[in-house]
Amino acid sequence: MNFQDDLPDRAPALPVLTVSELNRMARRALESQLPLLWVEGEVSNFTRAASGHWYFSLKDANAQVRCVMFRGRNQFADFIPANGDHVEIRALPSLYEARGEFQLGAETIRRAGAGRLYEAFLKLKAKLEAEGLFDPMKKRALPRFPHRIGIVTSPQAAALHDVLTALTRRMPGLPVILYPTPVQGAGAGAQIAAAIRTAGARAECDVLLVCRGGGSLEDLLAFNDEAVARAIAASPMPVVSGVGHETDFTLADFAADLRAPTPTAAAELASPVRQELLQQLGHLARQMQHHLGRKQHNEIQRLDYLARRLLHPAEQLRSRQTGLNQLVQRLRHAGDTRLAREHLQLARLSQRLVTPRHVIQREQQRLDALGLRGRRAVQGGLGQRQLELYRFTSSLAHLNPEGVLARGYSIVQLENGAVVQDAASLKPGDTVDIRFHRGQARARVETTGKD
Repeated sequence: MNFQDDLPDRAPALPVLTVSELNRMARRALESQLPLLWVEGEVSNFTRAASGHWYFSLKDANAQVRCVMFRGRNQFADFIPANGDHVEIRALPSLYEARGEFQLGAETIRRAGAGRLYEAFLKLKAKLEAEGLFDPMKKRALPRFPHRIGIVTSPQAAALHDVLTALTRRMPGLPVILYPTPVQGAGAGAQIAAAIRTAGARAECDVLLVCRGGGSLEDLLAFNDEAVARAIAASPMPVVSGVGHETDFTLADFAADLRAPTPTAAAELASPVRQELLQQLGHLARQMQHHLGRKQHNEIQRLDYLARRLLHPAEQLRSRQTGLNQLVQRLRHAGDTRLAREHLQLARLSQRLVTPRHVIQREQQRLDALGLRGRRAVQGGLGQRQLELYRFTSSLAHLNPEGVLARGYSIVQLENGAVVQDAASLKPGDTVDIRFHRGQARARVETTGKD
């Protein structure tokens, strides 16, 4: 029986589709109508295929859906889900054409609640960054040769073993101080911050490592605590953060002076390599030995050169005597040459000179003429000078006090030698000296009067 024969003639003819065509149309309709979205659920029936693809179901209390996450996507996941894990996946709804099954093609997977935690992480990060807590200019350099290293982590953590192994390999014997603290769970953030502050207060080490192994965002929640970030930024010593794996970033990483991708890398960044230091020391020792050898060789050569120049005192005396003799010979030769030259010059001058007899005769004549002129001048001047002398002598004779005294006059003087010119200057009883032409007398004044 053909059901199409019973349809009315006016009904349009419907195309007949194969199952593959139908499933393909359904897949295209789903992918075009439902965008990329986040789906939350519990993992079940998880299978990891040999090809590397993950196959699992997501379910809740009322339904479930098949999911696939191909190897090219799941290699970037930071954990491998297990049955019973509560997760969130970002997926594209689709249809598996071969079986006609509705499924989700997962691109990203995270533990449930990670989105809210990540939003809180970003918000706190922006706040602390605005305060300058992560300022690169405030980052301090690590000491090249630390005397002691501090570690803030849990004594039971695998990270501690990794750090100690790396330090033993790189620098055996380097002292280590552990500041134990829980790194996960309720109140872990406050205890980590307290351990960091304790290390800073004790000031026992040169650099501080804050470490823990990898985990989910929830596992690393303590290292995204604001108190931990502030304690790291306020630490008086440089801090290296080695939290999680290379892809994990926490607020402790941003606040630290240096971020290491793993705890092992943190130990490597904070400690020198003993073997490398020994090699450098050996290289420097060889360089110094080579330099000293070259310097010693140069000094030996210089000493040999100076030794060749150094002469025995007797040899030096002979050398100086030879030099002195040469100088004497040169001096004599120079003196003889100079003397010969002067003799020659004298001979030339002698030829130019007038004979002494002619010079004497000429000078004698000149002297006679000058003598005649002198006698005439003396005779004329002498008479005039005699006349003037007579006049002066007569004048002096008149002015000579002795001449006056010879004519009968006398000079009266007081005891102090003053000449008495006025009798009024005397008074009875005064003593006076009277000088005559010949001799003198002393008298006492009896009376005085006027002419």
